[in-house]
Amino acid sequence: MNLRSLRKAHPGRGFTLVELLVVMVIAALVLALVGTSISRSVSGAEMRTAARKVAANLRYTRTQAILQKSEQVFLVDTEARTFQAPEREPVELPEGMRMALTTARTELTGESVGGIRFYPDGGSTGGYVELETNERIYKVSVAWLTGETVVERLDD
Repeated sequence: MNLRSLRKAHPGRGFTLVELLVVMVIAALVLALVGTSISRSVSGAEMRTAARKVAANLRYTRTQAILQKSEQVFLVDTEARTFQAPEREPVELPEGMRMALTTARTELTGESVGGIRFYPDGGSTGGYVELETNERIYKVSVAWLTGETVVERLDD
């Protein structure tokens, strides 16, 4: 059997270089899209975690005010992207996450620093902390009358 008879027996066997390149480009595009969606879901998990940490620290501050029978302040520094409950270390948010504080004017201690004050009866000055990144927004609200803390996602 010679080369000609082999070609006639199995015509078009194999792939051309162009076909292989097209497949490689498509595979690279698919991997890039999957990588982007995975990185967004990770930041979504980081957002949820950060919002839950803010809420947990707000609840801790309220509990301390009730237990110690004295006013306690939950501090927020929007420029440094940190928050702090009484007698705890400051917590820094991940890079790229923005933070905003809305609270009573009397609780603002600077342009980017303020707090939410809790009273021994469980009430508070009220307000909320917003966290934002990658078009996701979480709002952690504190009711002024009861001091109840609620986490909600705003971009749904």
